[in-house]
Amino acid sequence: MTRTKFGSLRASLLAGVALLAASTLAQAEIAGGKVKIGVLTDLSGFASDSTGEGSVVAAKLAVEDFKSEQPKLQVEVISSDHQNKPDIGTATARRWISQDGVDAILDVPFSSVALGIQEVVRDSKAAFVASGPGTSELTGPKCSPNTVQWTYDTWALAHGTALALLRAGKTKWFFLTADYAFGQALETDAAAVIKAQGGTVVGEVRHPTAAADFSSFLLQAQGSKAQVIALANAVGDTVNSVKQAAEFGITAGGQDLAALLMQLSDVNAIGLKDAAGLYLTEGFYWDTNAGTRAFADRFAAQMKGRRPTANQAGVYAGTLHYLRAAAAADSTDGKTVVAKMKEMPSHDPLFGDGSVRPDGRHIHNMYLFQVKSPAESKAPYDFYKLVQTIPAAEAFRPMAEGKCPMVANMK
Repeated sequence: MTRTKFGSLRASLLAGVALLAASTLAQAEIAGGKVKIGVLTDLSGFASDSTGEGSVVAAKLAVEDFKSEQPKLQVEVISSDHQNKPDIGTATARRWISQDGVDAILDVPFSSVALGIQEVVRDSKAAFVASGPGTSELTGPKCSPNTVQWTYDTWALAHGTALALLRAGKTKWFFLTADYAFGQALETDAAAVIKAQGGTVVGEVRHPTAAADFSSFLLQAQGSKAQVIALANAVGDTVNSVKQAAEFGITAGGQDLAALLMQLSDVNAIGLKDAAGLYLTEGFYWDTNAGTRAFADRFAAQMKGRRPTANQAGVYAGTLHYLRAAAAADSTDGKTVVAKMKEMPSHDPLFGDGSVRPDGRHIHNMYLFQVKSPAESKAPYDFYKLVQTIPAAEAFRPMAEGKCPMVANMK
């Protein structure tokens, strides 16, 4: 054999080995063709209605739909209760990643827990797809290449509700705020909009978490003569403050109530009699179109007739986009998959067309709703009427204002 022929044969063999190695490496990225995701949520506390078991069901429905697209890729779903405690949440996340082979952590209601999970995941091989927490720091100063924030954040909620009501001439505001970081962030973001639009904050009062009696706070709000009383709190505190506001006849007296964070489960707990007329901003409502209604029927079949909240819808959509990105990247490495999530447009029947920005913020339409009266509601969970659609381009904080280090040099 001549040297030339030998060289050509050797080159061909080396090329073949390289191709085989590359193929083996690519296949080995998703070990055994399996992906393991963990829904870390509130299964027993006061956010369990808006997240909890419904978030686990939503993730499993996303896996079911993904399997119709990628039947060869196996997906396992596990879940755990973080009990709304950062130490339990972070310990669970570390165990899942280091011992249990979890590739992605989903949901995580409560901002304090989510910020802890963010740091655990940051330097790992896992991804974090957050649908439950509201803090905008997840895509701001504390952003991470491993994280996507899906459903909402404090900026979107506060700006959506405040700006719409200000444009309707509601310029005098009073804040009833939960005395912790999340409540204060809601108040700060909404107050910035109010002042920028020429409105005034005529007063504010802070209340402890899980307060039972809101009477003194509501009397201050009522006496302020504000046009809008903004509730910068969440779940049980929002439910109790709205119920007691009805007892004081606040809306009957001409003042509007605006909940800066409220979900379908909260309205259900309050009841339409007391919640009627309340304004709120959400990223999802089950009765929006044929696609959302079809999903809600599948969800309800496993949840004793309950309809999905926005957080639970976010788990479904975020899970589906994560799995599609993992398949497209042929990888379960967190940074690699999140990068692919940013590269690929998202599409699902609940949020429609969307995208993930470089800072990790998922972008989609938001909606200003008003709660129906009992007479307007025609069926169980028929709670909202649409006041305004907030386009995706306007719904979330401009990336340049977020101070995310990953995008600090981007224009």
